[in-house]
Amino acid sequence: MGIRLGCIADDFTGATDLANNLVRAGMRVVQLIDVPPAGAEQAVDADAVVIALKSRTVPAADAVETSLRALAWLRSLGAEQVYFKYCSTFDSTPAGNIGPVTEALMDALGTDFTVATPAFPDNGRTVFKGHLFVGDVLLGDSGMRHHPLTPMTDSNLVSVLGAQTTRAVGLIDHTVVAGGAEAIRARIDALREDGVGIAVVDAVSNDDLLRLGTAVQGLALVTAGSGLAIGLPANWGFKPSRAAAQLPPPGGHRAIVSGSVSVATNGQVLRYLRSGRPAFSVDPLRVAAGEDVVGQALAFAESHLDVGPVLVYSTESADTVRTVQGRLGAAEAGELVERTLARVAQGLVERGVRRLVVAGGETSGAVVQALGVTGLRIGPQIDPGVPWCAATLPGGDTLHITLKSGNFGGPDFFTSSFALLDEEAA
Repeated sequence: MGIRLGCIADDFTGATDLANNLVRAGMRVVQLIDVPPAGAEQAVDADAVVIALKSRTVPAADAVETSLRALAWLRSLGAEQVYFKYCSTFDSTPAGNIGPVTEALMDALGTDFTVATPAFPDNGRTVFKGHLFVGDVLLGDSGMRHHPLTPMTDSNLVSVLGAQTTRAVGLIDHTVVAGGAEAIRARIDALREDGVGIAVVDAVSNDDLLRLGTAVQGLALVTAGSGLAIGLPANWGFKPSRAAAQLPPPGGHRAIVSGSVSVATNGQVLRYLRSGRPAFSVDPLRVAAGEDVVGQALAFAESHLDVGPVLVYSTESADTVRTVQGRLGAAEAGELVERTLARVAQGLVERGVRRLVVAGGETSGAVVQALGVTGLRIGPQIDPGVPWCAATLPGGDTLHITLKSGNFGGPDFFTSSFALLDEEAA
């Protein structure tokens, strides 16, 4: 029997976020880093497979190409439904990548209709009358308006997605969703008759996502943040199970690597610094000037690992980020930080770190690739959308790692994550 659900995530933190929700709903989930080589299909034993890509901010054509490769691999496993996962803040630009990838997947699957909803109420992401809210604030008024790569200034998802696609974009609003699965299906039929190819769906609660999950049973493709994942496993008879989230016992030193520039992560870094715990700040301008910042960071960390956790971060205010981008260029500044933090993470693991928190989607992608991690076992949830995972390092050791989206997690995430891991092992 093939897998039930095949998932394509456009960054690594989003992939673990999605896998976490599926595991909590009772599915056995394997998360893979990038598209596996041909012939690896036989090694997969799971109800759902999540392929983590690094395609959120690459050129749209590249995002389409790698997403189609992922789709082909998932279809070779017999996936009954495909899930394209993007960020709960709909990170994108007028050129993509959400719209182009969605259309390419629709074409490849031969389907004329899909849904789109980044709603994740557990993390304060809700959609009402097609507008995305971050907490009580419209997306365009939130901290995302200052994002250095994908500034989000328009909260109307129908217009945002419409600018990225050739298909007509419609809306399934909250009054329809409140009517249940049959009402949603009726609205889908009406939109299809009107030539609409993609429908943004309102969701302000988990109950809305559960109703939508039932309604989209049978659709070849769904697109969403990770929230919709709570409503899909029941379509195949799965029920929540704590056993699905058990990991091996943790050990080794503790460390945090943070490259996110989100408001939430800035707050988490500030809270950590105020606690007086050891931290090292990575200055991209010093790296660009040729200083051995990696060596400095590792020397600092090595002297504090015994009393850790140790934080190595390049997380700054929007104004500071713009200053660095002005000197180095936006793309080069981001890649420089990712490469630097990935090398730091390698060095930390070489020095015995086996419990590692990574903050930021792009940073997470760079770190797991640098560490040679090819797959993750999903464990217990720390905060909504953020689980601990276990990876087997190339040398055979187990690394407990969490890949945190920049926007996720409570103020004390950097310390509470390790506390939870210790509690689960007790």
